[in-house]
Amino acid sequence: MKKMNKTIAAVSVLAMTALPIAAFAQTQPVDTIQPISAQIQPESKVVPATMGLITEFQNDQSGKFITVTGRGLAATDQSEIILSITKDTKIIDAKGKTVPLKTVIDEKRVVKAFYGPNITKSLPARGTLLTLVVQDYTFTAIDGTVDSLSKAGFLVKGTDTYSGNDQEIILRVGDQTKLLDQNGNPITEDKIQSGMTLRAFYGPEVMESFPVQAVASYIRVNTEIAEENEAEQEAPGTDGIITSYNDGKMTVAGHPLEQGGTNYIILSVDEATQIVDEEGNVLNKEALKEGAYVQAFYPQVMIMIYPAQSHADKIIVRKGEAPKVEGTIEASDFAGEGKVYVNVGSDSVKENDIVLNLSDDTVIIPVIGGDTVLKPGMKITAFHSMVMALSMPGITNAEVILVQEDPSVSLPE
Repeated sequence: MKKMNKTIAAVSVLAMTALPIAAFAQTQPVDTIQPISAQIQPESKVVPATMGLITEFQNDQSGKFITVTGRGLAATDQSEIILSITKDTKIIDAKGKTVPLKTVIDEKRVVKAFYGPNITKSLPARGTLLTLVVQDYTFTAIDGTVDSLSKAGFLVKGTDTYSGNDQEIILRVGDQTKLLDQNGNPITEDKIQSGMTLRAFYGPEVMESFPVQAVASYIRVNTEIAEENEAEQEAPGTDGIITSYNDGKMTVAGHPLEQGGTNYIILSVDEATQIVDEEGNVLNKEALKEGAYVQAFYPQVMIMIYPAQSHADKIIVRKGEAPKVEGTIEASDFAGEGKVYVNVGSDSVKENDIVLNLSDDTVIIPVIGGDTVLKPGMKITAFHSMVMALSMPGITNAEVILVQEDPSVSLPE
């Protein structure tokens, strides 16, 4: 009866037919009401991707591969990656329409390359291309260092990411510019300082000026470089030439830095030593060659013997190498004020002798107890400019002179 009352109440609008309905309700089982559960959405998978240009295409017996160079869509994604193209790879535009790979490469179209999570640990990493989404525009990029800041923007000097050519550009931050630090965290324009390194994407529109100007679409800045620069400004160092490098010991002769240092020092080089070029690119110990121009930084504490000794914390290797000669200073009509005649090899052959011009920038390292005034009879090792006058004898500028023997100095018994 309770069921009938519930049925009648539920269909009161059909009161005139209540009895037949009640009779039907008695002969039919009542369906169990199922509780409504919350809809559980499947967890979405984030697919790693690299956005940039195709910088290399390989198609041979080993397979078909492209190299995409640019930036990761996420902070943890690859900025450059080699991807294999399979039969399941899709190459489409933003509307899902298939695009020929040749068109993408020829027109230098920007792509978003999505790949599987299984990639190698090589540099660059390698993986499998899932989908290549082709954009309807192109761009370019610069890897460089912030040189200066002004109302017009900030001047960046470096190299074109794709051509490798030297590049200078004034970049501006616009409303749509994505500005991130080295960890992928958003930052504001006022955080950018001179000396910071970055990779910036811009174009294709640029203002034809000197240097060119453009609004950046994406900038990834290494803000830690500012801290490194501050440390370098406080650390003592020597700006000079490597005069020898053996068994992890590097001797540098040159000018002490403004914040301190010495003109002649032996530095130990180990795994803790940071070795970079002028752009901040990491180098190995093979770059530490005799005659190389370097700027070496070391701790305040030095072993005060002659020459001083310390540990190389950081070495910046500059471009170029200074040629080296060994010989004896001799009296000559070619010599005079501000120049010395060197018998290269200390022999009777005159064709290879040279004249060294001396200046305030020439660093002269005497023997212990000796004088920096160069005299005939001294045996020297000299590093000089790569530019030499085509004369007999050749004439060039001396940069560093190490006095090996000085007849005027008596050695202790």
